[in-house]
Amino acid sequence: MELDAKIPAGPIETLWDKHKFNLKLVNPANKRKYNIIVVGSGLAGGSAAATLGELGYNVQCFCFQDSPRRAHSIAAQGGINAAKNYHSDGDSIFRLFYDTVKGGDFRSREANVYRLSQISVNIIDQCVAQGVPFAREYGGMLDNRSFGGAQVSRTFYARGQTGQQLLLGAYQALERQIGTGQVRMYPRHEMLDLVVVDGNARGIVTRDLISGKIESYMADAVVLGTGGYGNAYYLSTNAKGCNTTAIWRAYKKGALFANPCFTQIHPTCIPVTGEYQSKLTLMSESLRNDGRIWVPLKKGDKRPPNQIPPAERDYYLERRYPSFGNLVPRDVASRNAKAVCDEGRGVGESGLGVYLDFNAAIQRLGQNVIKERYGNLFDMYERITGENPYEVPMRIYPAIHYTMGGLWVDYNLMSTIPGLYVIGEANFSDHGANRLGASALMQGLADGYFVLPYTIGDYLATSKLTKLDTSHPAFRESETQVACVTRRLLEIKGTRSVDFFHRDLGKLLWEFCGMARTAEGLRYALEQIPALREQFWRDVKVLGSGEELNQSLEKAGRVGDFFELAELMCLDALERNESCGGHFREEYQTADGEALRNDADYSYVAAWQYRGDGQAPELRKEPLHFDYVHPSQRSYK
Repeated sequence: MELDAKIPAGPIETLWDKHKFNLKLVNPANKRKYNIIVVGSGLAGGSAAATLGELGYNVQCFCFQDSPRRAHSIAAQGGINAAKNYHSDGDSIFRLFYDTVKGGDFRSREANVYRLSQISVNIIDQCVAQGVPFAREYGGMLDNRSFGGAQVSRTFYARGQTGQQLLLGAYQALERQIGTGQVRMYPRHEMLDLVVVDGNARGIVTRDLISGKIESYMADAVVLGTGGYGNAYYLSTNAKGCNTTAIWRAYKKGALFANPCFTQIHPTCIPVTGEYQSKLTLMSESLRNDGRIWVPLKKGDKRPPNQIPPAERDYYLERRYPSFGNLVPRDVASRNAKAVCDEGRGVGESGLGVYLDFNAAIQRLGQNVIKERYGNLFDMYERITGENPYEVPMRIYPAIHYTMGGLWVDYNLMSTIPGLYVIGEANFSDHGANRLGASALMQGLADGYFVLPYTIGDYLATSKLTKLDTSHPAFRESETQVACVTRRLLEIKGTRSVDFFHRDLGKLLWEFCGMARTAEGLRYALEQIPALREQFWRDVKVLGSGEELNQSLEKAGRVGDFFELAELMCLDALERNESCGGHFREEYQTADGEALRNDADYSYVAAWQYRGDGQAPELRKEPLHFDYVHPSQRSYK
């Protein structure tokens, strides 16, 4: 299978505009003849469904939540990037492009990233028009703040709830189309299979999570906006419902899975406190604007933080990276936090934590200013930990957050299955090996509002699709497969809960394919994961039946997919003999502990092709070319 990214030729500044003009259009009167399925209703899926409905297509939108407003996009806190240069501090479309390619450690497509940077300025205008209450300065202009990996202020924000406000904007647009009848919403439905007819994506099979009914839906194109797979690690900052099932089932139907080992560790998370935890809580990266990160200079110093004088503190990010300080990218901040904790200088009972201290900012700006900027985040931290961050420093530690890997897509956002489009975090994205903060919301909305509505029309206008309905044998076959898996899970009647297996899988992944990886550890994980998966399919206990609301059954199916994906993640990490971004192989690092890339051998997108159960997947490579931002040793010093 040849990987054709379909990147148009010409100067990068004009690629997208030229490409849009060359795309075939669907006549407005003909749009109503086409049916499009959108799976997922977060920022990517919700904005796509709303825009496609506005254009006149018939859209069916599916989500497993009870409302699109409960999509995990609501949890994004800190902001959304855009190259508007409101502060006149040197920002530009090219600088955002440069920072994103560099931040991704030169493992992303230049053409995609430049398009994302161009579109960023339109996103803000769209959201303001929808009523998103971005923070404003005294004169009424939209305010900005800084985020990691940039030396300019380009992050637009709505206090510490930016994702929620952006999602409400997309949700209102979506509800308008539901009201007109252009979009039909299917909440509490989970996609369990992709239906492919004559090589084209033509529909999905779902399970109604209330009744348990397995149903088929037909369309002329299918769009997946189902988020990332960070919950494979069990403990992550993701909502517990986040999973990989939609993209994993599409992978098993022929869509290539790209860069699965590129997972992001977020440095600003509330530390783990015990085995009882089922998820972790994120503290926004925006806090690093005013919070200073430090640990005691001496090992084992367990004094309360306010009793440790400044001379006995190590502000290690400011010391090591004087140019960026506490605003280094997430992968750099995370590895440095791990390093000081490994040295025995971590804080808290477990020693797995560092301080995020706001005392200097409160002294400089006043508590009211800090409260205006981060009040809801401070309140959330105090509710969870019982500690007042206005009086004592926050304790933070890195945790799994975002996944840069996902289904491979071309410049048009289409996967290797014609008619299957993948948007937002579900695709292998524009972020390379490490996503800069405040860029996830930017990518999800760019894909949904401004890219997919153009490119999907070209496919529909140029494809000769046969007329069919859900009585087609391909739908019946998929329904049978889904029912078979459901029945198998219910009939095992083992002795261990789904969470027991998920927790053990997560520990394996975190230990051997987490912040640091080694060839030896990855080989060990590749031995242990199949054994644990075999035990899961022999001894898992799924309560209830398939004809009812059954969250035990839901989780079991998702964890079964996590087992298979985890193996691919470790295989991908073992094959990539270099360090880049969030993929840190301990064998490949510079003398001062930074990631050491191997551009000669690994400057490519690793796209894996499913070859059948029990068969090793096949690696396909999309070479990466850099004509505008030449690869160099990434430095933030």
